[in-house]
Amino acid sequence: MVASTSTVATLELLRWIPLIPLCACAINIFFGRALGHRTAGVLASAAVGVSLALALYVFWLLPATGIFHDLLYTWIESGSFRVNLSFQVDALTAIMLLVVTGIGFLIHIYSLGYMAHDDGKVRFFIYLNLFIFFMLLLVMGDNLLLLFVGWEGVGLCSYLLVGFWYHDAKNTIAGNKAFIVNRIGDLGFILGIFLLVTELGRQGIWTLDFAELPKHVSLLTPATITLITLLLFVGAVGKSAQIPLFVWLPDAMAGPTPVSALIHAATMVTAGVYMTARLHFLFAPAPYTLSIIAIIGAATAFFAATVAIAQNDIKKVLAYSTVSQLGYMFLAVGIGAFSAAIFHLFTHAFFKACLFLGSGSVIHALDGEQDMRKMGGLRSYLPKTYWTYVIATLAIAGVPLTAGFFSKDLILWQAFSHGSYALWLVGVVTAGLTAFYMFRQLFMVFHGSSRVEDHVKPHIHESPAVMTVPLIVLAIGSIFTGWLGAPEYLWGSLWDRWVQPVFGGAHGAEHGPVTTEILVTLVTVAIVAIGIYLAYARYARTGTRVVPAEAAAGLYRVLLNSYWIDEFYDRIAVRPFTRVSQWLAQIFDPLVIDGLVNGVAKVARGFSLIWREAQTGNVQHYLIGFLAATLALLIYYLRQL
Repeated sequence: MVASTSTVATLELLRWIPLIPLCACAINIFFGRALGHRTAGVLASAAVGVSLALALYVFWLLPATGIFHDLLYTWIESGSFRVNLSFQVDALTAIMLLVVTGIGFLIHIYSLGYMAHDDGKVRFFIYLNLFIFFMLLLVMGDNLLLLFVGWEGVGLCSYLLVGFWYHDAKNTIAGNKAFIVNRIGDLGFILGIFLLVTELGRQGIWTLDFAELPKHVSLLTPATITLITLLLFVGAVGKSAQIPLFVWLPDAMAGPTPVSALIHAATMVTAGVYMTARLHFLFAPAPYTLSIIAIIGAATAFFAATVAIAQNDIKKVLAYSTVSQLGYMFLAVGIGAFSAAIFHLFTHAFFKACLFLGSGSVIHALDGEQDMRKMGGLRSYLPKTYWTYVIATLAIAGVPLTAGFFSKDLILWQAFSHGSYALWLVGVVTAGLTAFYMFRQLFMVFHGSSRVEDHVKPHIHESPAVMTVPLIVLAIGSIFTGWLGAPEYLWGSLWDRWVQPVFGGAHGAEHGPVTTEILVTLVTVAIVAIGIYLAYARYARTGTRVVPAEAAAGLYRVLLNSYWIDEFYDRIAVRPFTRVSQWLAQIFDPLVIDGLVNGVAKVARGFSLIWREAQTGNVQHYLIGFLAATLALLIYYLRQL
C-alpha cells in the first residue's frame, strides 16, 4: 500500500510486477512438462497479464511529478559503497512498464497459437517469461547496477530465443552472433560504469542511485563526463543495433516470429534508448557525445532504410526497418530531444510489433515461406492480417493521423528547430525511403497476382483468433497512441506534460512558430507521399515484375548484400581472430604451454629415475650407503682439523 502522499512514496506492490513472471518461469521449469504444453503457455501468458494489470494500476496511481519506490534489501555494502535491490516507478518507467507488459502480454497470447504445434513450447514460454522478468528489472531498477543486471539478462534471453530452434545450425550461429556482438558493446558499458564509480568515489560520493547521481554530476569534469557517456553509448550501440554493431539484428530474425516482435522490435533493442534517456543528466552536459549520437543515429537510419529497399525476406525488411527506426530515436537523443525519442519508442512498439506478428501470420499461412517473391495476392485469403498490416504500414510510413506520423514528425521538427538542418534532411529522406520499402512489402505480399507455390495454395488460411486479436489491438494502438503527442497547434501534447518532470529542461520539446512547424511537416508528408507512389507504380499493378531488371544492377546487389558489411567484418575481424586462435591452439599451446609443462614433468621424471635406481629395497645396499655417507662426513671433519 502507499505509505506516503509525498513526491516519493513507498509502494510495496512494485516488486510483484517483475516477480510474477519469474515465478511462472520457475513453475514451468519444474512442472511444465507435467502441466502440459497448453497449460504452461496459459500460465506464462496469465503471469504477464497480471503484471500488466499491476502496471496499469501503478500508472493510474502515479502523479506526473511522483515517484513510487520499493526497497527489498541491501544487495551490496562495502565501506561507503552501497547498492540496494529496489525498484522505482516515475513517469518514464511507467511508460516502459506499459510497453513491456502490454506488448509482452499480446505477444504471449499470439504465441499460444503460433507455437501451438511446436515440441519445445514449454521451453519457449520459460524463455519468454524470463525475458520479461529481466526487461522489467532493467526498467524498474532504481540504480545503474540493477539496470545492468537486467541489461545482461535480456542479452542472455536473446541468445536463448534467437537460437531456440537450435537443431538448425543457422539459428545457432545467429544466436551466437547476437550474444558476441552485444558483449562487445557491453564491454564499453561496463567500463563506463567503472569510470563513473571511480571518479565520483574520488570526490567521496559512492552511489549509483538514479535519484542521487544528478546531484553530483557537477563534480565531474567535462572531459570525464564525455568519456563516461561515450563508453555508456558503446553499450547502447550494441544493444540497440546502431552502426557499427547493427549486424546481429537482421540475423536474429532466424528465431520464431514472436521473438522478433517482442525482443527485436518492441523491447530489448530499445534498452539503449531507455538507458540514455534515464541518464539524460549525464548526457545533456556532454555536447560532444550528443553530436556523435546524433550523427550515428542519422547515419544508421538512412543506411538501414537503403538496405531494406532491396530485401526479399519479409522479416529481413522489418529487421532493417527496426534498425532504421532506432536510428531516428538516437537522432532525437543526440539533439537533446529525450522526450521525442521515448515517444517514438512508445509508438514504434505498437506498429512494429503489429508488423512482425502480421508477418508471422503470413508465414504461418504459407507453411513457413518468408520470400516475398513467392507471395502476392494474399489480401483475399488473410483479410484480418491484411487490414492490420495496412494500418501498421501507414503508421511506420508516417501517414498523417497515425502514431508514427506524430512521433516521427516530432523528431524531425526538433532537428529542424535546433538548427540541425543536415540531420533533418537525412531524416526526411529516410522517411521517404521508409514509405517506399514498407509499401513495396505490402504490395508484394498482399497485392498483385499470386506467386504462391502450387502445393501451398490449397492450405492458405487466416490465422486463428488467438493470433488475429493481438494484431487488431496493436493496429488500434498504431493509430491512437500517437495522438498523445500531437503538436501544440492541434490540441496540445499530453506526452510532454507527462514526461516533463523526468527530463525537465532536457526534454527538448520546444515548439517554434506554428507556420514554420506546419511547413516542415508538409515537406515530410510530401516526401512520404512520393515514396508511397513510387512503390505503388512499381509493385502494386502486377505481381510478375517484383524483381525487375535492377537485379542485375550493381547498386541493387550492393543493397541486397547489405553493402557487404558482414563480409568486411569477417575479413578484418573474424578471420584474423580465427587464424590467431588456430595458431595458438595448434602451435603455441602444444609447443610452448604444453612444452613447458611437459618439460618440467620430463626433468622431474629424469631425476626420479636416478633416485629410483638407488631405491632397490635391499637392506645391505642401504647399510653400505649409510656407511659411505658416515665415512665421507668423517673424512670432511678430519680435514678441517
